[in-house]
Amino acid sequence: MKIPKIYFGTPKKAMEKTIIDQEKEEFKEAHWGLKNAISKQFYEFIFDLTDFPNIKIKNIGNLEGTGLVFENNILSGTPETGNVYHLEIQFSHIHDGNSIETKQIQLLVNADPKDLWKNIPSAQDADFPKPDETSCKDNFLDKKIVVVSKRGRSHAHEGKFRDDDFAVNELPSSWSIVSVADGAGSAKAAREGSRLAVSSVNIFFSTQEIICEIEKNVRIIYEAGYSRDRKDEARQNIVRYLYESVVEVYQTLEKTAIANSLSVNDLHTTLIFTLAKKFEFGYVILSFGVGDCPINIISKDFSEVKLLNSMDVGEFSGGTRFITMKEIFNDQMASRFTITCVEDFSFLTLMTDGIYDPKFVTEHKLEDIKSWKAFFNDLNGNNDDQAKVDFINDEEIDKQLLTWTDFWSRGNHDDRTLAIIY
Repeated sequence: MKIPKIYFGTPKKAMEKTIIDQEKEEFKEAHWGLKNAISKQFYEFIFDLTDFPNIKIKNIGNLEGTGLVFENNILSGTPETGNVYHLEIQFSHIHDGNSIETKQIQLLVNADPKDLWKNIPSAQDADFPKPDETSCKDNFLDKKIVVVSKRGRSHAHEGKFRDDDFAVNELPSSWSIVSVADGAGSAKAAREGSRLAVSSVNIFFSTQEIICEIEKNVRIIYEAGYSRDRKDEARQNIVRYLYESVVEVYQTLEKTAIANSLSVNDLHTTLIFTLAKKFEFGYVILSFGVGDCPINIISKDFSEVKLLNSMDVGEFSGGTRFITMKEIFNDQMASRFTITCVEDFSFLTLMTDGIYDPKFVTEHKLEDIKSWKAFFNDLNGNNDDQAKVDFINDEEIDKQLLTWTDFWSRGNHDDRTLAIIY
Protein backbone atom coordinates (compact mmCIF):
# COMPACT_ATOMS: atom_id res chain seq x y z
CA MET A 1 0.00 0.00 0.00
CA LYS A 2 1.37 3.39 -1.10
CA ILE A 3 1.62 5.82 1.81
CA PRO A 4 0.71 9.38 0.77
CA LYS A 5 3.31 12.01 1.34
CA ILE A 6 2.56 14.40 4.18
CA TYR A 7 4.29 17.74 4.21
CA PHE A 8 4.31 18.88 7.83
CA GLY A 9 5.00 22.54 8.11
CA THR A 10 5.44 23.15 4.31
CA PRO A 11 4.85 26.83 3.60
CA LYS A 12 1.75 27.54 1.49
CA LYS A 13 3.62 29.52 -1.17
CA ALA A 14 6.13 26.73 -1.64
CA MET A 15 3.28 24.27 -2.20
CA GLU A 16 1.69 26.61 -4.78
CA LYS A 17 4.97 27.01 -6.64
CA THR A 18 5.43 23.25 -6.73
CA ILE A 19 1.97 22.78 -8.28
CA ILE A 20 2.52 25.62 -10.75
CA ASP A 21 5.87 24.18 -11.86
CA GLN A 22 4.37 20.73 -12.18
CA GLU A 23 1.47 21.97 -14.36
CA LYS A 24 3.82 23.92 -16.59
CA GLU A 25 6.08 20.91 -16.96
CA GLU A 26 3.12 18.68 -17.85
CA PHE A 27 2.12 21.14 -20.55
CA LYS A 28 5.67 21.19 -21.89
CA GLU A 29 5.83 17.41 -22.07
CA ALA A 30 2.41 17.01 -23.68
CA HIS A 31 2.51 16.04 -27.37
CA TRP A 32 0.96 18.62 -29.70
CA GLY A 33 0.60 17.22 -33.20
CA LEU A 34 -0.42 20.08 -35.45
CA LYS A 35 -2.36 18.86 -38.46
CA ASN A 36 -0.49 19.37 -41.73
CA ALA A 37 -1.26 22.41 -43.86
CA ILE A 38 -1.27 22.79 -47.64
CA SER A 39 0.18 25.88 -49.23
CA LYS A 40 -2.35 28.31 -50.76
CA GLN A 41 -5.19 26.67 -48.83
CA PHE A 42 -6.77 28.12 -45.71
CA TYR A 43 -5.52 26.50 -42.51
CA GLU A 44 -6.89 26.51 -38.97
CA PHE A 45 -5.81 24.72 -35.82
CA ILE A 46 -7.45 25.19 -32.43
CA PHE A 47 -5.33 24.64 -29.32
CA ASP A 48 -7.60 22.75 -26.94
CA LEU A 49 -6.48 23.56 -23.37
CA THR A 50 -9.22 21.57 -21.62
CA ASP A 51 -6.60 19.36 -19.95
CA PHE A 52 -4.58 22.42 -18.95
CA PRO A 53 -7.08 24.88 -17.44
CA ASN A 54 -4.36 26.92 -15.73
CA ILE A 55 -2.17 27.36 -18.80
CA LYS A 56 -2.50 30.42 -21.01
CA ILE A 57 -0.85 30.61 -24.45
CA LYS A 58 0.44 34.14 -24.86
CA ASN A 59 1.76 33.89 -28.40
CA ILE A 60 3.17 31.60 -31.09
CA GLY A 61 6.70 32.54 -32.08
CA ASN A 62 8.47 32.15 -35.44
CA LEU A 63 5.33 32.77 -37.50
CA GLU A 64 7.16 35.20 -39.78
CA GLY A 65 6.83 34.03 -43.38
CA THR A 66 4.24 31.37 -42.60
CA GLY A 67 1.20 33.39 -43.60
CA LEU A 68 -0.41 32.42 -40.29
CA VAL A 69 -1.55 34.40 -37.26
CA PHE A 70 -2.39 33.37 -33.69
CA GLU A 71 -5.38 34.75 -31.81
CA ASN A 72 -7.70 33.36 -29.10
CA ASN A 73 -5.95 29.96 -29.12
CA ILE A 74 -6.45 29.63 -32.89
CA LEU A 75 -3.65 29.37 -35.42
CA SER A 76 -5.02 30.29 -38.84
CA GLY A 77 -4.24 31.75 -42.25
CA THR A 78 -3.14 30.73 -45.72
CA PRO A 79 0.47 29.56 -45.99
CA GLU A 80 2.11 30.55 -49.25
CA THR A 81 4.82 27.92 -49.67
CA GLY A 82 5.53 24.37 -48.61
CA ASN A 83 8.01 24.10 -45.76
CA VAL A 84 8.67 22.75 -42.27
CA TYR A 85 8.25 25.48 -39.66
CA HIS A 86 9.66 25.22 -36.14
CA LEU A 87 7.25 27.20 -34.02
CA GLU A 88 7.47 28.24 -30.40
CA ILE A 89 4.52 28.24 -28.02
CA GLN A 90 5.00 31.05 -25.51
CA PHE A 91 2.89 30.36 -22.44
CA SER A 92 2.45 31.10 -18.76
CA HIS A 93 0.54 29.80 -15.74
CA ILE A 94 -2.46 31.90 -14.77
CA HIS A 95 -1.08 32.14 -11.20
CA ASP A 96 2.38 33.14 -12.43
CA GLY A 97 1.68 35.43 -15.39
CA ASN A 98 5.05 37.16 -15.32
CA SER A 99 7.02 33.99 -16.02
CA ILE A 100 6.92 33.11 -19.76
CA GLU A 101 7.92 29.60 -20.76
CA THR A 102 8.38 28.17 -24.27
CA LYS A 103 7.49 24.90 -25.92
CA GLN A 104 8.71 23.80 -29.36
CA ILE A 105 6.26 22.48 -31.96
CA GLN A 106 6.56 21.70 -35.65
CA LEU A 107 4.21 22.57 -38.52
CA LEU A 108 4.50 20.83 -41.89
CA VAL A 109 3.11 22.77 -44.85
CA ASN A 110 2.82 20.52 -47.88
CA ALA A 111 3.32 22.07 -51.28
CA ASP A 112 0.18 22.80 -53.27
CA PRO A 113 -0.09 19.88 -55.74
CA LYS A 114 -0.76 22.39 -58.50
CA ASP A 115 2.69 23.90 -57.98
CA LEU A 116 4.35 20.60 -58.84
CA TRP A 117 3.03 20.82 -62.42
CA LYS A 118 4.84 22.88 -65.03
CA ASN A 119 2.91 25.17 -67.36
CA ILE A 120 4.94 25.22 -70.55
CA PRO A 121 3.34 27.21 -73.40
CA SER A 122 2.58 25.24 -76.55
CA ALA A 123 4.69 25.97 -79.63
CA GLN A 124 2.55 28.34 -81.69
CA ASP A 125 4.89 27.97 -84.69
CA ALA A 126 4.09 24.24 -84.96
CA ASP A 127 1.50 22.73 -87.30
CA PHE A 128 -2.14 23.31 -86.34
CA PRO A 129 -1.53 25.77 -83.47
CA LYS A 130 -4.28 26.77 -81.08
CA PRO A 131 -4.40 28.79 -77.85
CA ASP A 132 -3.87 26.94 -74.59
CA GLU A 133 -7.20 28.25 -73.30
CA THR A 134 -10.14 30.11 -74.76
CA SER A 135 -13.63 31.20 -73.79
CA CYS A 136 -16.86 32.59 -75.18
CA LYS A 137 -19.93 34.29 -73.75
CA ASP A 138 -22.88 35.25 -75.92
CA ASN A 139 -26.61 35.07 -76.40
CA PHE A 140 -28.08 31.70 -77.30
CA LEU A 141 -31.71 31.75 -78.48
CA ASP A 142 -33.43 33.92 -75.84
CA LYS A 143 -30.95 32.72 -73.22
CA LYS A 144 -27.22 33.09 -72.70
CA ILE A 145 -24.25 30.79 -73.19
CA VAL A 146 -20.79 30.60 -71.67
CA VAL A 147 -18.15 28.16 -72.94
CA VAL A 148 -14.57 27.69 -71.79
CA SER A 149 -11.83 25.33 -72.88
CA LYS A 150 -8.61 24.94 -70.91
CA ARG A 151 -5.56 22.79 -71.59
CA GLY A 152 -5.15 20.04 -69.00
CA ARG A 153 -2.20 19.88 -66.60
CA SER A 154 -0.80 16.78 -68.26
CA HIS A 155 -0.50 18.62 -71.57
CA ALA A 156 0.70 21.83 -69.94
CA HIS A 157 3.42 19.96 -68.05
CA GLU A 158 4.91 18.75 -71.35
CA GLY A 159 4.18 21.86 -73.41
CA LYS A 160 1.64 20.04 -75.59
CA PHE A 161 -1.42 21.51 -77.25
CA ARG A 162 -4.98 21.59 -76.01
CA ASP A 163 -6.85 18.84 -77.86
CA ASP A 164 -10.38 19.98 -76.88
CA ASP A 165 -12.33 22.48 -78.94
CA PHE A 166 -15.77 24.08 -79.30
CA ALA A 167 -17.78 26.31 -81.62
CA VAL A 168 -20.92 28.41 -81.11
CA ASN A 169 -22.93 29.91 -83.97
CA GLU A 170 -26.19 31.66 -84.66
CA LEU A 171 -27.92 30.08 -87.65
CA PRO A 172 -30.67 31.16 -90.05
CA SER A 173 -34.29 31.39 -88.85
CA SER A 174 -33.32 31.95 -85.18
CA TRP A 175 -31.63 28.57 -84.72
CA SER A 176 -28.38 28.26 -82.76
CA ILE A 177 -25.75 25.54 -82.43
CA VAL A 178 -23.01 24.68 -79.96
CA SER A 179 -20.58 21.84 -80.59
CA VAL A 180 -17.82 20.40 -78.41
CA ALA A 181 -15.05 17.94 -79.28
CA ASP A 182 -12.31 16.12 -77.40
CA GLY A 183 -9.32 15.14 -79.53
CA ALA A 184 -7.70 11.84 -78.61
CA GLY A 185 -4.47 12.38 -76.70
CA SER A 186 -2.81 9.51 -78.55
CA ALA A 187 -3.50 11.04 -81.99
CA LYS A 188 -0.75 13.39 -83.13
CA ALA A 189 -3.07 15.85 -84.87
CA ALA A 190 -6.06 15.48 -82.57
CA ARG A 191 -6.09 19.22 -81.85
CA GLU A 192 -6.85 19.85 -85.53
CA GLY A 193 -9.36 17.00 -85.62
CA SER A 194 -11.39 18.54 -82.80
CA ARG A 195 -11.22 22.03 -84.34
CA LEU A 196 -12.38 20.77 -87.74
CA ALA A 197 -15.12 18.63 -86.22
CA VAL A 198 -16.82 21.51 -84.39
CA SER A 199 -16.35 24.07 -87.16
CA SER A 200 -17.49 21.82 -90.02
CA VAL A 201 -20.65 20.61 -88.30
CA ASN A 202 -21.63 24.19 -87.48
CA ILE A 203 -20.98 25.27 -91.07
CA PHE A 204 -23.14 22.43 -92.38
CA PHE A 205 -26.20 23.84 -90.59
CA SER A 206 -25.50 27.43 -91.63
CA THR A 207 -27.36 27.09 -94.95
CA GLN A 208 -30.89 28.42 -95.11
CA GLU A 209 -32.16 25.47 -97.14
CA ILE A 210 -31.14 22.81 -94.61
CA ILE A 211 -32.43 24.79 -91.64
CA CYS A 212 -35.77 25.41 -93.36
CA GLU A 213 -36.20 21.70 -94.08
CA ILE A 214 -35.39 20.79 -90.48
CA GLU A 215 -37.80 23.40 -89.16
CA LYS A 216 -40.58 22.23 -91.47
CA ASN A 217 -40.23 18.70 -90.13
CA VAL A 218 -40.04 19.88 -86.51
CA ARG A 219 -43.40 21.60 -86.94
CA ILE A 220 -44.92 18.45 -88.37
CA ILE A 221 -43.80 16.52 -85.28
CA TYR A 222 -45.04 18.96 -82.65
CA GLU A 223 -47.98 20.74 -84.24
CA ALA A 224 -51.48 19.30 -84.40
CA GLY A 225 -53.14 18.04 -87.58
CA TYR A 226 -50.59 15.50 -88.77
CA SER A 227 -50.94 11.71 -88.70
CA ARG A 228 -48.63 9.47 -86.72
CA ASP A 229 -47.10 8.16 -89.94
CA ARG A 230 -46.42 11.70 -91.12
CA LYS A 231 -44.82 12.57 -87.79
CA ASP A 232 -42.65 9.43 -87.93
CA GLU A 233 -41.57 10.37 -91.42
CA ALA A 234 -40.68 13.86 -90.22
CA ARG A 235 -38.50 12.39 -87.48
CA GLN A 236 -36.70 10.26 -90.03
CA ASN A 237 -36.15 13.33 -92.23
CA ILE A 238 -34.56 15.23 -89.33
CA VAL A 239 -32.32 12.31 -88.45
CA ARG A 240 -31.28 12.12 -92.09
CA TYR A 241 -30.10 15.72 -92.05
CA LEU A 242 -28.30 15.17 -88.75
CA TYR A 243 -26.68 12.08 -90.21
CA GLU A 244 -25.55 14.02 -93.28
CA SER A 245 -23.92 16.60 -91.04
CA VAL A 246 -21.85 13.93 -89.35
CA VAL A 247 -20.86 12.40 -92.69
CA GLU A 248 -19.74 15.88 -93.74
CA VAL A 249 -17.53 16.04 -90.63
CA TYR A 250 -15.95 12.68 -91.43
CA GLN A 251 -15.29 13.67 -95.05
CA THR A 252 -13.73 16.96 -93.97
CA LEU A 253 -11.38 15.13 -91.62
CA GLU A 254 -10.56 12.55 -94.28
CA LYS A 255 -9.68 15.24 -96.83
CA THR A 256 -7.53 17.08 -94.28
CA ALA A 257 -5.65 13.89 -93.46
CA ILE A 258 -4.88 13.27 -97.14
CA ALA A 259 -3.83 16.89 -97.74
CA ASN A 260 -1.38 16.72 -94.82
CA SER A 261 -0.05 13.18 -95.42
CA LEU A 262 -1.76 11.95 -92.28
CA SER A 263 -3.95 9.02 -91.41
CA VAL A 264 -7.51 9.90 -90.48
CA ASN A 265 -6.71 8.19 -87.17
CA ASP A 266 -4.22 10.99 -86.53
CA LEU A 267 -7.25 13.28 -86.27
CA HIS A 268 -9.22 11.10 -83.83
CA THR A 269 -11.79 13.15 -81.95
CA THR A 270 -15.11 12.81 -80.20
CA LEU A 271 -17.99 15.13 -81.13
CA ILE A 272 -21.19 16.29 -79.48
CA PHE A 273 -23.48 19.05 -80.63
CA THR A 274 -26.82 20.64 -79.85
CA LEU A 275 -28.90 22.39 -82.51
CA ALA A 276 -31.78 24.33 -80.97
CA LYS A 277 -34.61 26.79 -81.51
CA LYS A 278 -37.40 28.22 -79.39
CA PHE A 279 -40.85 27.66 -80.93
CA GLU A 280 -44.24 28.76 -79.67
CA PHE A 281 -44.72 25.19 -78.39
CA GLY A 282 -41.33 24.99 -76.62
CA TYR A 283 -37.59 24.63 -77.08
CA VAL A 284 -36.66 22.00 -79.66
CA ILE A 285 -33.20 20.52 -79.11
CA LEU A 286 -31.57 18.24 -81.67
CA SER A 287 -28.53 16.42 -80.34
CA PHE A 288 -25.78 14.06 -81.45
CA GLY A 289 -22.93 12.40 -79.63
CA VAL A 290 -20.03 10.08 -80.32
CA GLY A 291 -17.52 9.48 -77.54
CA ASP A 292 -17.65 9.96 -73.80
CA CYS A 293 -18.83 13.58 -73.59
CA PRO A 294 -22.32 14.20 -72.16
CA ILE A 295 -25.12 16.60 -73.09
CA ASN A 296 -27.58 17.28 -70.25
CA ILE A 297 -30.71 19.37 -69.82
CA ILE A 298 -32.02 20.36 -66.39
CA SER A 299 -35.64 21.28 -65.79
CA LYS A 300 -36.71 24.82 -64.94
CA ASP A 301 -37.42 23.95 -61.28
CA PHE A 302 -34.23 21.87 -61.02
CA SER A 303 -36.24 18.73 -60.21
CA GLU A 304 -35.22 16.62 -63.20
CA VAL A 305 -32.19 16.07 -65.40
CA LYS A 306 -31.96 14.21 -68.69
CA LEU A 307 -29.00 12.91 -70.69
CA LEU A 308 -29.53 13.83 -74.35
CA ASN A 309 -26.96 11.57 -75.99
CA SER A 310 -25.66 8.02 -75.86
CA MET A 311 -22.28 7.74 -74.17
CA ASP A 312 -19.48 5.57 -75.53
CA VAL A 313 -17.91 4.48 -72.27
CA GLY A 314 -16.12 1.28 -71.43
CA GLU A 315 -14.11 -0.34 -68.70
CA PHE A 316 -10.97 0.25 -70.75
CA SER A 317 -9.74 3.22 -72.77
CA GLY A 318 -10.80 1.50 -75.98
CA GLY A 319 -14.41 1.84 -74.89
CA THR A 320 -14.80 5.29 -76.43
CA ARG A 321 -15.52 5.99 -80.08
CA PHE A 322 -14.46 8.78 -82.42
CA ILE A 323 -16.10 10.55 -85.34
CA THR A 324 -13.09 9.42 -87.40
CA MET A 325 -14.09 5.74 -87.09
CA LYS A 326 -15.93 4.39 -90.13
CA GLU A 327 -17.46 1.63 -88.03
CA ILE A 328 -19.75 4.08 -86.21
CA PHE A 329 -21.60 4.69 -89.48
CA ASN A 330 -23.70 1.56 -89.08
CA ASP A 331 -27.28 0.52 -88.37
CA GLN A 332 -27.02 1.80 -84.78
CA MET A 333 -26.06 5.30 -85.91
CA ALA A 334 -29.66 6.54 -85.66
CA SER A 335 -29.60 5.92 -81.89
CA ARG A 336 -26.96 8.64 -81.55
CA PHE A 337 -29.47 11.34 -82.53
CA THR A 338 -32.15 12.68 -80.21
CA ILE A 339 -35.05 15.09 -80.76
CA THR A 340 -36.25 16.76 -77.56
CA CYS A 341 -38.91 19.36 -76.89
CA VAL A 342 -39.34 21.06 -73.50
CA GLU A 343 -41.42 24.01 -72.38
CA ASP A 344 -38.39 25.55 -70.68
CA PHE A 345 -35.17 24.61 -68.89
CA SER A 346 -32.77 26.08 -66.36
CA PHE A 347 -29.48 24.80 -67.82
CA LEU A 348 -28.29 22.93 -70.89
CA THR A 349 -24.71 21.68 -70.61
CA LEU A 350 -22.11 20.06 -72.84
CA MET A 351 -18.77 18.93 -71.43
CA THR A 352 -15.72 16.85 -72.16
CA ASP A 353 -14.48 14.08 -69.87
CA GLY A 354 -11.99 16.48 -68.28
CA ILE A 355 -15.03 17.87 -66.43
CA TYR A 356 -17.22 14.77 -66.38
CA ASP A 357 -14.69 12.35 -64.90
CA PRO A 358 -13.74 14.31 -61.75
CA LYS A 359 -17.15 15.85 -61.11
CA PHE A 360 -19.49 12.93 -61.90
CA VAL A 361 -17.13 9.91 -61.97
CA THR A 362 -19.72 7.45 -63.31
CA GLU A 363 -22.26 7.65 -66.11
CA HIS A 364 -25.32 6.94 -63.96
CA LYS A 365 -24.72 10.13 -61.96
CA LEU A 366 -25.32 12.15 -65.11
CA GLU A 367 -29.05 11.59 -64.58
CA ASP A 368 -28.97 11.97 -60.80
CA ILE A 369 -30.40 15.36 -59.82
CA LYS A 370 -28.53 15.30 -56.47
CA SER A 371 -25.24 15.06 -58.36
CA TRP A 372 -26.24 18.03 -60.50
CA LYS A 373 -27.23 20.09 -57.48
CA ALA A 374 -23.79 19.34 -56.02
CA PHE A 375 -22.21 20.33 -59.35
CA PHE A 376 -23.92 23.71 -59.40
CA ASN A 377 -23.17 24.25 -55.71
CA ASP A 378 -19.56 23.70 -56.70
CA LEU A 379 -19.91 26.28 -59.47
CA ASN A 380 -21.45 28.63 -56.90
CA GLY A 381 -18.22 28.65 -54.91
CA ASN A 382 -18.62 25.60 -52.68
CA ASN A 383 -15.15 24.29 -53.52
CA ASP A 384 -11.61 24.31 -52.11
CA ASP A 385 -10.61 27.29 -54.25
CA GLN A 386 -13.79 29.24 -53.43
CA ALA A 387 -14.03 29.89 -57.18
CA LYS A 388 -17.52 31.14 -58.00
CA VAL A 389 -19.34 31.41 -61.32
CA ASP A 390 -22.07 34.06 -61.10
CA PHE A 391 -24.95 33.37 -63.48
CA ILE A 392 -26.84 36.48 -62.30
CA ASN A 393 -24.22 39.23 -62.39
CA ASP A 394 -22.52 37.60 -65.35
CA GLU A 395 -20.31 40.35 -66.78
CA GLU A 396 -17.20 38.31 -65.91
CA ILE A 397 -18.73 34.86 -66.23
CA ASP A 398 -16.30 33.62 -68.90
CA LYS A 399 -13.28 34.57 -66.78
CA GLN A 400 -14.91 33.09 -63.68
CA LEU A 401 -15.60 29.79 -65.41
CA LEU A 402 -12.04 29.60 -66.73
CA THR A 403 -10.78 30.09 -63.18
CA TRP A 404 -13.17 27.44 -61.88
CA THR A 405 -11.97 24.87 -64.44
CA ASP A 406 -8.50 25.06 -62.87
CA PHE A 407 -9.80 22.97 -59.93
CA TRP A 408 -7.56 20.27 -58.50
CA SER A 409 -8.61 16.63 -58.79
CA ARG A 410 -6.02 13.97 -58.16
CA GLY A 411 -5.48 11.82 -61.22
CA ASN A 412 -7.71 13.98 -63.44
CA HIS A 413 -5.50 16.24 -65.54
CA ASP A 414 -7.16 16.08 -68.97
CA ASP A 415 -8.27 19.06 -71.06
CA ARG A 416 -11.44 20.64 -69.74
CA THR A 417 -14.22 22.09 -71.86
CA LEU A 418 -17.61 23.12 -70.50
CA ALA A 419 -20.53 24.84 -72.24
CA ILE A 420 -23.51 26.08 -70.23
CA ILE A 421 -26.67 27.57 -71.70
CA TYR A 422 -28.58 29.38 -68.95
